[in-house]
Amino acid sequence: MPQLVALDMPVGSRFVEVVREAWEQGNAVAPLDQRLSPRAKERLIEAIRPTRLATESNERALPNGVPVETGDALVVTTSGSLGVPKAVIHTHESIRAALLAGAERLALHGTEHWLLCIPAAHVGGFLLVARHLIDGNPLTVQDRFDPAGVMSAARAGATHVSLVATALQRIDPALFTRILLGGASAPPSLPLNVTVTYGMTETMGGCVYDGRALSGVDIVLRDDEILIKGPMLMRSYREGPDHLTPDGYFPTGDLGSWIDRDLLAVHGRRGDLIISGGEKIWPTAVESVLASHPHVRECAVRGVEDAHWGQRVVAWIVVGEASPTLEEIRAWVKESLPPYCAPREVRLVDALPRTALGKIDGVALRALN
Repeated sequence: MPQLVALDMPVGSRFVEVVREAWEQGNAVAPLDQRLSPRAKERLIEAIRPTRLATESNERALPNGVPVETGDALVVTTSGSLGVPKAVIHTHESIRAALLAGAERLALHGTEHWLLCIPAAHVGGFLLVARHLIDGNPLTVQDRFDPAGVMSAARAGATHVSLVATALQRIDPALFTRILLGGASAPPSLPLNVTVTYGMTETMGGCVYDGRALSGVDIVLRDDEILIKGPMLMRSYREGPDHLTPDGYFPTGDLGSWIDRDLLAVHGRRGDLIISGGEKIWPTAVESVLASHPHVRECAVRGVEDAHWGQRVVAWIVVGEASPTLEEIRAWVKESLPPYCAPREVRLVDALPRTALGKIDGVALRALN
C-alpha cells in the first residue's frame, strides 16, 4: 500500500527532494507546520496517522500509521475556521488540475520565477512546490514572510508570489509581475498586478480569481451558500465522511451572491453572518468600508450576542495616527451602507489575531477586550 510520509522540516532543498522521492515511489506527503510546538505536532501526527516521518536528518517508520490510496499525493489540514481542523486528501490529478487552471488564467509559460514565503503546510504554499516539481518553474524559498527579504527576492529575479492581505501592505507590490492574494478579505483598492483568489484547502487553494471561476470549475448558490464542483476538489477527508452533495458539489460553508451572473461576491462564513434587529449584515461589507477610513489601519467585524438586538455589530480596530470615536465610525459606515450596518461598539486593539493564512481568528478575536 502507498505510504503517507509526514514532513517535519522547514521548506528547503531537503523538503523538495523528499516530496519528489515520495511521489516517484507512489507515496503521499503530509507537511507539518514548523511553527507548531512539539506537542502540537504530536497531536497532528496522531490525527493524520502517517506511516513514516521524515526530518532533515533521517526518515523512520511510525507505529499505527494508515496507508493512503493509489494516486494520493498530499494530506494537509484545514485552518479549522469552525474550530476543528480536518485532514484533506488531494491526488496527483487534483493538484495538476489546480496548476493547469491557474496557469491558464494567468497565462503562465512555465518560466515564471515564484517566491515561496508562506507556509508549505497549507495548500497555497505547497502548490508552489508542486509547480516547481511538475512544471519546472524556478523557485526561491524563504522560511517565513519578511518584507525586506521578499523585496530583495523580487530584485534578484522572483516575478510571482502568493501573499495574504496583511503581507501585501508591507511590501512594494510593483516589484512583482503578479501577486496572488488569498486568505483574508482583500483591501478595497489593489494594484493592477494583484489577483484576488478564493478557495480553500478542499479545492487545492484558489479556484476563483477576481470573482470568476477558473476553467472546469462549476459554482452554484443554494440558500446563498457557495457550492463548488471541479477537478481540483479533494478526494476525501482522511477521517472518511462523505463531503459532497448527491450531485457532486462541495458545500463550502461560505455565503455569496452573483454580480452580473458570472462574477462571484463572497460574503464570508455562514457562521459570521450577523443578524441584528432582524437585518442581515455581512461583516466583509462593513470591513471594506472601515478599511477606507483614514485612521483605520486594520479592522475586523463580528456579531456579539445582544439581549435587545439579538446580535450587535462590533468592530475591532487597529488605529493609525488618531483614534476615531464610535460616533465617527458609525457616521463613516452610514455614508456607504444602511444605518443598521454601523457598529454599535468599537474595540481598539494593538493587533488582530490571525491564522497562519492571514484569516481572522474569530475565537481569539472575541476574547479581546
